[in-house]
Amino acid sequence: MTQVASPVRLEAVETADQPKHTAELDMLYRSFERQLLIPLWTEIGDLMPPHPSSRALPHLWRWSELLPAAARAGELVPVGRGGERRAIALANPGLGGRPFATPTLWAAIQYLNPHEDAPVHRHTQNAFRFVVEGEGVWTVVNGDPVAMRRGDFLPQAGWNWHGHLNRSDRPMAWIDGLDIPFQSYADATFFEYGPAEVETLESPERSRSERLWAHPGLRPLTHLQPTPATPLLAYRWEYTDRALSEQLALEAEGEAVTLEPGHAAVRYVNPTSGSDIMPTLRTEFHRLAPDTETAVYKEVGSSVFQVFDGTGDVTVGDITWSVERGDLFVVPSWQQMRLVTEHGLDLFRFSDAPIFERLHLHRSHQEGTPS
Repeated sequence: MTQVASPVRLEAVETADQPKHTAELDMLYRSFERQLLIPLWTEIGDLMPPHPSSRALPHLWRWSELLPAAARAGELVPVGRGGERRAIALANPGLGGRPFATPTLWAAIQYLNPHEDAPVHRHTQNAFRFVVEGEGVWTVVNGDPVAMRRGDFLPQAGWNWHGHLNRSDRPMAWIDGLDIPFQSYADATFFEYGPAEVETLESPERSRSERLWAHPGLRPLTHLQPTPATPLLAYRWEYTDRALSEQLALEAEGEAVTLEPGHAAVRYVNPTSGSDIMPTLRTEFHRLAPDTETAVYKEVGSSVFQVFDGTGDVTVGDITWSVERGDLFVVPSWQQMRLVTEHGLDLFRFSDAPIFERLHLHRSHQEGTPS
């Protein structure tokens, strides 16, 4: 049966920017309701505000609370067909109970018990895993086993078969990031089950994708065409750490290579094109040297950060938190952000920036610079 949407009740409110309240105006509004029509003049303030006003709110999730909750779920909730993953999503308090960190981004803590498999499936949503602590789990993407260790960033583009297996005697947790809210809003999602068990005889130190693609500045002549998402399935911490350390070392030698004094940053990129790792997701790593304070910054689009190491103070909008290893926080669109650290701070960040850049809707502002 076709469902008919309930009409929106239009009320004539006599203000300086609205027409005079008359019986004829009421009759016009009732006719609009019957035809499911809404006049722009009653809605323009909500539809065309002077600047973005996100429904998402700045919010912080403590790793010290997330990890015990996930461990308890590990005791009570099995992983298998149907539930698929023991993943616990971060639900932004401004988004009406939806399991979304921001209107476009999903973030979750996933937990796998010792010698446990998470079954194979695939979906159109682009995804990644970032490991803040632990090792012993392999993610298997299209049959390629990829080791997961602290500091590793593991992207996995949409519509690729993948499952996870823990071959160690200890549980392991990590964060998942996906573009689920964006694809859900766009009515673009597909999902398909694969085998219930993750089958692999290998536990290699380096995946096949790394053997082909993890050579800086080099690419195989058999793969010269750019791909929409990165074919490299693991960006290892040793290289990220070295790149950030070298930026700060060069800054100390007098070279202007950091974003701002004491603030080194790198972006994970697709080795076939130099662009973002996936069409809808941008991922970066930021390192603040001791006694560093960043400028106040805001941009169109939203971000999720996880503290990898160190401590500091984070201000988002008019809220300030003291953060430490593992903590996750959300920066909604066009909310000001500033970072301050006394002893040093390492941060993993992912955002929806590629979407807005492709639509020519991206805008940013840093305090002290022209809009």
